[in-house]
Amino acid sequence: MSFANAVEAGVGKGKEMFRNQTKVIDIGGVKIGGGNPIAIQSMANTKTEDIEATVAQILELEEAGCEIIRVAVPTMEAAEAIREIKRRIHIPLVADIHFDYRLAIEAMKQGVDKIRINPGNIGSIERVQAVVDVARERNVPIRVGVNSGSLEKEIIAKYGHVTAEGLVESALDKVRLIEDMGYDNLVISIKSSDVMMCVKAHELIAQKTNYPLHVGITESGSITSGNIKSSIGLGIILYQGIGDTIRVSLTDQPVEEIHSAKLILKTLGLRKGGIEVVSCPTCGRTRIDLIGLAKQVEQLVKAYPYDIKVAVMGCAVNGPGEAKEADLGIAGGNGEGVIIRKGEIIRKVPEENLLAELKKELDAYEVL
Repeated sequence: MSFANAVEAGVGKGKEMFRNQTKVIDIGGVKIGGGNPIAIQSMANTKTEDIEATVAQILELEEAGCEIIRVAVPTMEAAEAIREIKRRIHIPLVADIHFDYRLAIEAMKQGVDKIRINPGNIGSIERVQAVVDVARERNVPIRVGVNSGSLEKEIIAKYGHVTAEGLVESALDKVRLIEDMGYDNLVISIKSSDVMMCVKAHELIAQKTNYPLHVGITESGSITSGNIKSSIGLGIILYQGIGDTIRVSLTDQPVEEIHSAKLILKTLGLRKGGIEVVSCPTCGRTRIDLIGLAKQVEQLVKAYPYDIKVAVMGCAVNGPGEAKEADLGIAGGNGEGVIIRKGEIIRKVPEENLLAELKKELDAYEVL
């Protein structure tokens, strides 16, 4: 049985809650859960108090394909900036709150679309209740977040160290706390920098709740290590039918998170759109600067919405054949190359003109 059919049939280990069975939560008009498309998130790294810088970065993220954006709210000034930021952007805005319950309340009064809290560091039950009361009054979803780095001492003591089981127990304890306060407009996130621990935690929690899950590998590292860890972790989790919204956490510019998330989802067959670039790894037969050309092509195609494949190949062994399998392609020769469209060689051009000629084909592609 295929993965898609398995999800459709509800087949899995135990009673996992596949994404088409989770509760639907509306975040500022973007619905997650219940089989809705997996939403791509990122987090601004500007100071939220700097409205101009924050808005500029969010608009750039929107252009790249971000669908939900989170901002840090460490001060009352940041909370009070929410209304103006929200007025000038076009995607749902989430406030990330720690320690001070008053910041969560102010962010909601300013019109934020969702709040992210860890009830364990908000303070007393009364303070959590105050946050939940305003969320209920304004119907603001709450993301209950638990990270391996902030797991409670008593849970660590219970399991001996940080474990997937402990992460799940902590998250569900917090969910029950908010449910007991009469609110269930919730999203859960359980993140770890340990990839396989994160995978196991999601497999466990999918058997215990129907709330939608925000999935990510936290503190995954720079663009290289972070992409590898996130691709493996998110790939395993998402392939099992688990996860309703994702963030690829990278120590880099936030826009890189969007590019990576889109490619992960596209590779798994969970999203269409955007050009896929395939390129050969090069060898001693390569006679053009294929590495440089492939990087330029990857940047070039980001501006085009087509759901097509573009091949960038380096030599006469596999190049022409692979390029012909793509919608558009370049096959390199000795200081020159050919442009291929729909399996047909349409012209031969010098190496220095290959990128420009490919761009001409992309510009004209939608009228073919």
